[in-house]
Amino acid sequence: MNTIVTKIKELRSSNNITQEEVAGRLGMSRPTYIAIESGKRELTVSELNRLAAIFYVRASDIFGDTTVEDTSEGNLQKYKQIILNVLHYGGDSSDGKLTKTKLAKLAYLADFAWYYDQLKPMSGLAYRRIQQGPVPNEYFRVVDELYEGGQITIETKKDGKVRMISAVEDNPPQNKLSSEELGLIKRISKKWKDKNTADIVDFTHNQLPWKICRPGDIIPYSIIGQEDPNNVY
Repeated sequence: MNTIVTKIKELRSSNNITQEEVAGRLGMSRPTYIAIESGKRELTVSELNRLAAIFYVRASDIFGDTTVEDTSEGNLQKYKQIILNVLHYGGDSSDGKLTKTKLAKLAYLADFAWYYDQLKPMSGLAYRRIQQGPVPNEYFRVVDELYEGGQITIETKKDGKVRMISAVEDNPPQNKLSSEELGLIKRISKKWKDKNTADIVDFTHNQLPWKICRPGDIIPYSIIGQEDPNNVY
């Protein structure tokens, strides 16, 4: 919360607005607003959006993108292992397959849930808010490379839209993942196993990272820190 508090104070100062003025425009008392600036009270989504409007910025600008994306080969290989282990533990019980969208969602939940607990991402990649996101730009490249390398299969359903993905090997590589990271992937995959894609899409679209950011925005990992603990994954 410290980074967010600092940003709010900086924006208020640069706009030459007093705490009392901001509190009034937010419809709250000055002591309540002071509690926000001191980190003793969290912002609601509606308050955050109104605060952004007061300062003439986007809500995501208040949180700030403190994550520096690392698309080094090592991190891409680790992300591939995240994908393969999500497939291994989260594939449908009947055929081991996942839709391409659900696969991306499970990897996102693992990455952001890890940040929630450890204050650092699991993959180091930057997630973007696209229609079926959040998803890193590299997701599509990684899926293609795994397919071309014979590590996954991709099947397009009769409607020509839904793409089903399954792992070729029973034992996915795990050398780039810690036992704690694997444990989190297993827990998330188990929770969402056999639930349909629409359920997980609805869940992630009701999380703060999706609500606060605009289409096309890079989603700061730090936003997940404001999420209700029961709504992280």
